[in-house]
Amino acid sequence: MRSTSSGLRALASCRATALILTVLAVYALSVAQALAHNVTAGDAGYIQEIWGVKIIPFIYLGAKHMVTGYDHILFLLGVVFFLYKMKDVAIYVSIFAVGHSVTMLLGVWYGWGINAYIIDAIIGLSVVYKALDNLGAYQKWFGVQPNTKAATLIFGLLHGTGLASKILDYDIPQDGLLPNLLAFNVGVEVGQLLALAVILIVMGYWRRSPNFMRQATVANVIMIGLGLWLTGIQVAGYLAST
Repeated sequence: MRSTSSGLRALASCRATALILTVLAVYALSVAQALAHNVTAGDAGYIQEIWGVKIIPFIYLGAKHMVTGYDHILFLLGVVFFLYKMKDVAIYVSIFAVGHSVTMLLGVWYGWGINAYIIDAIIGLSVVYKALDNLGAYQKWFGVQPNTKAATLIFGLLHGTGLASKILDYDIPQDGLLPNLLAFNVGVEVGQLLALAVILIVMGYWRRSPNFMRQATVANVIMIGLGLWLTGIQVAGYLAST
């Protein structure tokens, strides 16, 4: 009976491992054709045409942005990769959410942002940074461990700036701006919680695999490649636009 139970757990772990690596592979295939913080033509048209307070639609748009925002998902995956306690997960995700919310709200409200290509290139590097951190690269190369909480906050601020820059490109109406922005931010956090729930469930099964540490190294190397690829796409886009 025990051997059967162990076999089922091993099978579940293998399936979770395959799922994680498959998801990363899908990102690798799709990232070249997508831009971080991209807004679909339909969503852009809706943002530009509406007038007044629209709470539910903006919650939906915020949640959609987060769930489909592969740069956010990759960074979030990197942040929780080796966090085993829910308390630690809650702390780091909250830090990222605070940073993301502050710059998104203030950026749109006060009308300041950064060139979308430049900020998205930096966001791509945030994925690289976190994957290297997961691999212990900074300890090996420099003999120091950067403050992970401070780094999470800083990159949260940058991710929010990227979103603000994109929203500003679509000239969102001023009427009902603050309630709509707050609703959008609520949607982003809802989407983040949904994505996080899926990540934690899959990671819970994957960590039971006896090969987890070896596969974790491979996964983080893939994340480094995806981050560099994303950065390269944004740099090329910036050069083409100037």
